Amino acid sequence: MEHILTALIPIFLLILTGFSFKKINFPSAEFWKNADKLTYFVLMPALLIFKLSTANLDNLNAIDFVITGILGIVFVLVISIIIKFKMNTSGASFTSVVQGAIRFNTYVFLGLIAAILGDEGIALSALLITFAIPIINVICITVFAIYVNDTKATFMGMIKSIVKNPLIVACVIGGSINYFDFYMPIIAVKFLEILSASALPLGLLSIGFALDLNSIKEAKLELVVSSVLKLVVMPIAMFFIGKLFALDSFLLTILIIFAAMPTASSSFILARQLGGDTKLMASIITFETLFSLFTVSFILGFLQYLN
Repeated sequence: MEHILTALIPIFLLILTGFSFKKINFPSAEFWKNADKLTYFVLMPALLIFKLSTANLDNLNAIDFVITGILGIVFVLVISIIIKFKMNTSGASFTSVVQGAIRFNTYVFLGLIAAILGDEGIALSALLITFAIPIINVICITVFAIYVNDTKATFMGMIKSIVKNPLIVACVIGGSINYFDFYMPIIAVKFLEILSASALPLGLLSIGFALDLNSIKEAKLELVVSSVLKLVVMPIAMFFIGKLFALDSFLLTILIIFAAMPTASSSFILARQLGGDTKLMASIITFETLFSLFTVSFILGFLQYLN
């Protein structure tokens, strides 16, 4: 348990530091807006290419690993739809519930994986998100199309957003270099290594700067439902599905950390663009990010005990 807390606490201290920067507006809101773009379009892709291209992926049961992750996402989606029939909630609010229940924060995920499982863990995590991000995007766009009237979502727009996603592109490039055994000059490897070193710290600081504690004051039942589905139900479901596929403890740990992550900050952008409940989405993002410190600690501690 001490090892888990040693890995977790620095991650959340970085987020807290980012939040403290927000309180004093340091350096400025415009800086962090541009920092997000730098991290998303340059630093994180560099990290994923570097880790995937140099990883040892031999003898990996990749199919069962990825299928387990997808089934965990689908299971929570089905549960959320069932709950929708029992709740008196609007379509716009339901889209926020779904996003909160199935999306994941890539920066927190990879930061925690790096701290606990190292380079091999990051490479396998990159493989997982290569499939998870497109599937989650398809699910969320479909939910908006069904439950929100006059949605701006289109099938071609969804395909373009997936193909142009820099994280997916980076995973495909890194995976291709690894799979086809392309030679990378040592200068290129070192360049990617140095460039990617700041990706996770800067991304975590940006998460802290984006937190909005005031949004939690308007908490609704939907906030509780979405957070429980994401931080409790999905990790448990992922554990049992992984056991059914007889995954080893290393792969299972990655999947459970993936499942236990708070929802992505980008959920708010999608809610704003497609007519979702932005206030609810903001409160879900903030609450899950803060509360996941406790749920992740407990879940990983329990998993360590079982192993």
